Amino acid sequence: MNNKDALPDRFARLEEMAAKLENVPTAVVWPVDAPSLLGALESAQKNLIQPVLIGPEDLIRSVAGQEGQSADNFKIIAASTPEEAAQKAVAMAVSGKVRGLMKGALGTKTLMKAVIAEKTMRLTRRMSHVFVMDVPHFDRLLFISDAALNVRPDLSCLRDIVINAIGLTHALGIARPKVAMLSATENIDERIESTILAAAICKMADRGAITGADIDGPLAMDLAVSPRAVEIKGIKSNVAGHADILIVPDLVSGNILAKNLDYLADAEAAGIVLGGAVPIALTSRADSPSERRASAALLCIVAATRTVPTL
Repeated sequence: MNNKDALPDRFARLEEMAAKLENVPTAVVWPVDAPSLLGALESAQKNLIQPVLIGPEDLIRSVAGQEGQSADNFKIIAASTPEEAAQKAVAMAVSGKVRGLMKGALGTKTLMKAVIAEKTMRLTRRMSHVFVMDVPHFDRLLFISDAALNVRPDLSCLRDIVINAIGLTHALGIARPKVAMLSATENIDERIESTILAAAICKMADRGAITGADIDGPLAMDLAVSPRAVEIKGIKSNVAGHADILIVPDLVSGNILAKNLDYLADAEAAGIVLGGAVPIALTSRADSPSERRASAALLCIVAATRTVPTL
């Protein structure tokens, strides 16, 4: 047993939580490589989702066979391109035939273009992505948003990102999460836009426009997660050093942060898109089947509880 094996498996706990709920009919878009197809099939075996596989049937069956699996018990809808698969998946969501979408071996842009093009998939709030990170030797899950969809959010978009992330933590049983608005410094600096936006989000929370969490910012990364850094710098905050949710200033910084944790800190990352008509399990194409199962578990929990507010 190595050190990582001895650590608590928080993603396994997510799967256990989701398995107690009704599994969710889910369109799996373009599962044409081993990680994406195994992620879908294993999620079905764990009673997380009821996958509908959308893509080239011969290729899907071939990949399953190469991995010692069978797709015989799963519905397969033929699609010749990723774009066609994404459009068919969205149509199934609109018609109510599925209650979730799961990204396969296609680009995020291709999938989300089809989602956003369909008006009924969009609600009044902006959709956003949350990475749920299980970092070894860290005492809790970390939620990072938005590192996949919204490139450079303005204040309105940032508010929606925060609300979506808070809703996800509520669905997972975290009654009052601590939210850190990340920047390069804890000081408000007119030259650094993210410090000003962070302060505005905190004022929104003070006025009741954002509820259900403790929010502070701007905070540098060390102040968000390190009690030692907080003590050394003399920061007074009930969020600093104990953040559950890390709200990043833009997609670039968030994506770098999440992938640094994934590849350099041996973390595992699940991903989900919130704020739309159905939840979307959205991972990197390089993610493992276990990370895809954890993403399916998130989809199942959100779809079943629907505690993520739609406002």
